[in-house]
Amino acid sequence: MLLDVLQGAEAGGFILIQDTAKCTGRGLLKCFINAALKRGEDVHVLGFESPETEVCAGLDRSCVQKLNFHKGFPDPLGWTCRSSFTVERFATQHITQLIKDTQQAKASVLVVDSLSLVLRHHDTLVFCQTLQELRKGGVIKTIIGLLHSDLHQQGVVGIVCYLASTVISVTTANDERHSVAKTTRRTKSGKVMQEEEYFSVSEDATLSVQAKPRQPGHVQKGQDVSEADPASNLTFNLRLSEEERKAKEKVALPFVFSQEKKSALLRPTPGSGRITYEPDANDDFDEEDPDDDLDV
Repeated sequence: MLLDVLQGAEAGGFILIQDTAKCTGRGLLKCFINAALKRGEDVHVLGFESPETEVCAGLDRSCVQKLNFHKGFPDPLGWTCRSSFTVERFATQHITQLIKDTQQAKASVLVVDSLSLVLRHHDTLVFCQTLQELRKGGVIKTIIGLLHSDLHQQGVVGIVCYLASTVISVTTANDERHSVAKTTRRTKSGKVMQEEEYFSVSEDATLSVQAKPRQPGHVQKGQDVSEADPASNLTFNLRLSEEERKAKEKVALPFVFSQEKKSALLRPTPGSGRITYEPDANDDFDEEDPDDDLDV
């Protein structure tokens, strides 16, 4: 699944790469930048944590001219006026104008390195609104962001993950040469797909993916497993013999009408429906009209 996300970034998508101090996701971020450049897309990188030389190292030289790096390092807050794009300018109008000034006819890919620095200096609600406006503005095709999940509260991380169409969580593996990527992808129809894979990044920003091996003792689906019989070892019999079953079928239930009984009940008889009343000697019969005092 990780290669599918890498090779075909969907329009209007938001790809979020989560990492921690134990396992960095910057190498995976470079793979996405390299793949977008090879597809011929214009890539805009807001570099708040890494210099341009580090980001461009290992990328395809024939496509690197399509990379637009907006310098935010080493002065992301603009204290010394050494950066062309600061964290404070992370707003829809500034980013849209920045891309329009340099973009070609088609939509671009926006890469943010990293979203954690932006979140620490912006309100969470304003940050989420900015992401949604950028996704729907038409100028940006795909947003790819790196988030250091161990720097934020769990609720803030959950909100950002909810906005993303694809979340890739990077963790360490037992093998030092590989890392584990847990990819959660949500399609436009609402279907959610999830898969864990081993991956490694080479010096030329090439991604290698391997299926995660099965854990010991894992039982594959489809194997024949003997099921326990709940009717065994009982002091009474829950099953019927063939003769008992035939005798049961012959018993007429009291609430089931046979055809003969239905015909007898529905057959009309003379004098049916007549009510005959004979007064009894003990009946208290008043000959006076109970409504005599009424003016009717």
